[in-house]
Amino acid sequence: MRASKGANLPKDLLEGYRRFQAWRQRGKGRGRIPEALWTLAVRLVSVHGVSRTAMALGLDYYSLKNRAEAAGEPPAANPVFVELPAPPVVGKQCLLELSNAAGDSLRVQLLGYDTADVAALARAVWSAE
Repeated sequence: MRASKGANLPKDLLEGYRRFQAWRQRGKGRGRIPEALWTLAVRLVSVHGVSRTAMALGLDYYSLKNRAEAAGEPPAANPVFVELPAPPVVGKQCLLELSNAAGDSLRVQLLGYDTADVAALARAVWSAE
């Protein structure tokens, strides 16, 4: 893992990454992963999800997923897209064509407007001479 990538990890994932790296550097990196490290990884899955945790810790996705499911840890919920409906337009519609003494013109279509807004807009256009 590059240093710049490690800097973007949340604290708990970064700490997990460091613990796995320390274990790998002790020369046992090709052996079986200790249960304490698997327990840590499974705990991180419940917060960050299987994919992100597996990538950060350098683990096999499916091995981590199987262990998390066996431990009963629900994977982190992914954000769901929710479309919010546009507010209904209440009958107020207006099409204005404003021009000033200099010959500049402005065409404005207003939906659901307030009359004070229209007056302020007109004053701004006409006073910009």
